[in-house]
Amino acid sequence: MRTIEWRDGTVVTLDQTKLPHETVFLKLKSVLEVAEAIKTMKIRGAPLLGAAAAFALALVAYNSEAKEKRELINELVKAGEILKRTRPTAVNLFWAIDRILNSARSFSEEDQDMAVFVVEEAQKIADEDAAANRLIGKYGAELLHDGDVILTHCNAGALATVDYGTALGVIRAAWEQGKKIKVIATETRPKLQGARLTVYELKRDGIPVTLVTDNMVGYIMYKGLVNRVMVGADIIVRDAVINKIGTYTIAVLAKEHDVPFYVAAPKSTFDLAQVSANVVIEERRPEEVTYIGSERITLPGVNVLNPAFDITPLECVTAIICENGVLQRKDFVEFKANL
Repeated sequence: MRTIEWRDGTVVTLDQTKLPHETVFLKLKSVLEVAEAIKTMKIRGAPLLGAAAAFALALVAYNSEAKEKRELINELVKAGEILKRTRPTAVNLFWAIDRILNSARSFSEEDQDMAVFVVEEAQKIADEDAAANRLIGKYGAELLHDGDVILTHCNAGALATVDYGTALGVIRAAWEQGKKIKVIATETRPKLQGARLTVYELKRDGIPVTLVTDNMVGYIMYKGLVNRVMVGADIIVRDAVINKIGTYTIAVLAKEHDVPFYVAAPKSTFDLAQVSANVVIEERRPEEVTYIGSERITLPGVNVLNPAFDITPLECVTAIICENGVLQRKDFVEFKANL
């Protein structure tokens, strides 16, 4: 099944905090329940956040008793504000909310029931993400060859999207084409999305994977153990890619060792009106760093810095893969000039 689905007034999705040891499905019936699942990272991954936000607004419309279009739009706006406060960096969430609201405002009540219209628009967002990921996989797989060893960071697979994945979608597509590839996955501290989720996906699909700690990447590059890097993105702006903390470090190492560094993301992740200096980088709870699971690993009261994302300049990126194709580094100057 897809990572997230609409089922007659219920949003059904995996609780990603339980993986890989338990498969638990959440059945969410209100915008507050979806918002809480997003805040606690039971739902995570930029494209999936967009779909989840859209379905949360669908829940509002589905359950609304509003008699007029204006009343329902007010309910949707309030719900959108609740959702926008959950995660400040991943742009897909904001994009999906704005798309639903703009569509609702332009809706003609003569056409159909507005609540039905909002639900259908949310489903379109989910379906489009699934289709985009398949295209990303198709285009990106052309960059991978027999014998390649691909380093990936965090989780940009089916679990981070509606279906198939972005960075892992490329890897998955190459594997399905019969290419003999291997993957090195970083554990991705502090939430361990690589160790818990990426390894889970790759092992499930039978794709060879080796797990490493985040601070082994320099050694791996120096020893020539990897010849491609493939990551996702939480937002792509005019001058940079913002992705899981640790991505910039990997990009710098890849550039130093002449290893191609690829970013795979749908167009809903692009916010080309923005530059990196204006992006709010989410700061998460200190306990994510001071604990592993329920085990404290440092002294009480220590100061903690815990940004969820970092900023990789486009100069460190070899190519960006989206549903429209592959944008190479040589195209970036023209790309930015035409924005």
